[in-house]
Amino acid sequence: MAGRIADSVLLLKGTRQESARSQRIAAHRSPGIYYLKCESPLQRLFKHGKSSLSTSRTIRAVAIPVEPVSVSSADYRKQLAESYGFRQIGEPLPVNVTLKDVIDSLPKKVFEIDDAKAWKSVLISVSSYALGLFMIAKAPWYLLPLAWAWTGTAVTGFFVIGHDCAHKSFSKNKLVEDIVGTLAFLPLIYPFEPWRFKHDRHHAKTNMLKEDTAWHPVWKEEFESSPLLRKAIIFGYGPFRTWMSIAHWLVWHFDLKKFRPNEVKRVKISLACVYAFMVIGWPLIIYKTGILGWIKFWLMPWLGYHFWMSTFTMVHHTAPHIPFKESDDWNAAQAQLNGTVHCDYPQWIEILCHDINVHIPHHISPRIPSYNLRAAHRSLQDNWGKYLNEASWNWRLMKTIMTICHVYDSQENYVAFDRLAPQESQPIAFLKEVMPDYA
Repeated sequence: MAGRIADSVLLLKGTRQESARSQRIAAHRSPGIYYLKCESPLQRLFKHGKSSLSTSRTIRAVAIPVEPVSVSSADYRKQLAESYGFRQIGEPLPVNVTLKDVIDSLPKKVFEIDDAKAWKSVLISVSSYALGLFMIAKAPWYLLPLAWAWTGTAVTGFFVIGHDCAHKSFSKNKLVEDIVGTLAFLPLIYPFEPWRFKHDRHHAKTNMLKEDTAWHPVWKEEFESSPLLRKAIIFGYGPFRTWMSIAHWLVWHFDLKKFRPNEVKRVKISLACVYAFMVIGWPLIIYKTGILGWIKFWLMPWLGYHFWMSTFTMVHHTAPHIPFKESDDWNAAQAQLNGTVHCDYPQWIEILCHDINVHIPHHISPRIPSYNLRAAHRSLQDNWGKYLNEASWNWRLMKTIMTICHVYDSQENYVAFDRLAPQESQPIAFLKEVMPDYA
């Protein structure tokens, strides 16, 4: 996901952002003739006094051609970072740097599995989830959203535990990892083995245009294929984007045809576990609490989990300056180090989600356990810091992703929906209007 930062200048021009910060970045540097309306000091004096004098003069100015700012310029990257909601946009990684070079720079201890720390993460998730269910049971109706937010975040921690198990970074005992991973995914009705197979390919092909099994940009051919599909895509990648992982979950994990023959047996076992939870667990919840209880205790936290699943995924790998590449133009070190995003969230989210957003070292080596990610990230900052993309969660970051990062373009990385189909992109206009722009 390394990229030509210069491409994003074109993108900023195309999106017609109204803010002064974007206009400054997208300014033309080519020579030309401009007409400027100027005020003299005397006019400004009258303007701020009681006089109604209003005169102006028009001058003809010739712009002097200047060299474009280098993509490696710190000032330029600082402007881009501010515009997008990043703390830092990394310099392009030199092409001679390999992923092995980066892995070899990490201290060996960050790869070590510690059973006590692993089971401590299980204890944190189980206890915080139990607390969340207790809060749902006891909270008055007007506090239920807070209880659902806590419980949905806590159950996301279950996903992270299963995530470590899938990457063989939870325990030295692989049978334990298979059992814990399957059980951790059950409340989410996520089949462990299908997800693991697809997720391994995501790591092997991160931000490879056709091969990455996480999220892609929208393809132009797909966007133009039919009005109905176009409208669905605009809503899905616009206002509903924070729950798009539900569609991904349905499409990718339950179809046996999507798996290799040697994977199918394990996939069937995982699917059987998920179906058993649905057939046994859901009726028990309904029997004890009723349909409304099922909505309160399971569905709403599950939607909270998918909010984080969707949000984390798009923040980790989506930005106007981070390109998806064709396979013959793809570079592993650039994709994993220079094209993955580190994002700081509030501390309670980091604790409940076991530092999943310390994401760059995880893409350098998935074998690093979640409890060692921060130590690994500090090492990357020391050795490769100028190449890292880093942010603290903010509204401007989310607004950039949701209103710009839409349709794939080989030159600009992304083209926004409202550039290609302005008459049908009211949902994007709505987001631009209502989403805060705080960084």
